[in-house]
Amino acid sequence: MVVLFVLLIVYYFCLPKKLFKDPTATIITSQSNELLGALIADDGQWRFPANNTVPEKFKTCILQFEDEYFYQHPGFNPVSIVKALKDNLSSGSVKRGGSTLTQQVIRLSRKGQSRTYFEKLKELILATRLEFRSSKDSILNLYASHAPFGGNVVGIDAASWRYFNRNASNLSWAESATLAVLPNAPSLIYPGKNQKRLLKNEIDY
Repeated sequence: MVVLFVLLIVYYFCLPKKLFKDPTATIITSQSNELLGALIADDGQWRFPANNTVPEKFKTCILQFEDEYFYQHPGFNPVSIVKALKDNLSSGSVKRGGSTLTQQVIRLSRKGQSRTYFEKLKELILATRLEFRSSKDSILNLYASHAPFGGNVVGIDAASWRYFNRNASNLSWAESATLAVLPNAPSLIYPGKNQKRLLKNEIDY
């Protein structure tokens, strides 16, 4: 009983109260929420302050592309994990993660960690703790605000202005689908580079 109690205490406090402490850009907007100007964040990233909501079109696209069972799972998807494990064992290296959006939020908050099975286990445990603590919509908002979108662009709001010069809520379905693809491999397929691969991902989507 004592061991179980200690484990529960450790589990309860294993997640920081604030997952992300990254600096954000200073932005100036008009009364109609149009971007008038912006000053890059202190760490050299175009990371806009987080919004409270995720645009519906982007939300639909990211759930379909990354985690279609997001609103059903407890932070991890056993089926995806088994499939990823089979693929990785057959290839002899970690090729596929099988991570849910919740797990990806945890990974984004723990920068610089290696992609080992032990780290994946820690991500899974922390993801379940995050699910207990936060609503699904809050978790999705964390992902949309902190996912990488190529180069030094972070978050859906900065990405929508950087690539399409418009507010994220005004993106078309095609634009939303394009941005939903980018966090999967931002250094390889952000708009302007490797356009064939980007197009392939959009078609697959």
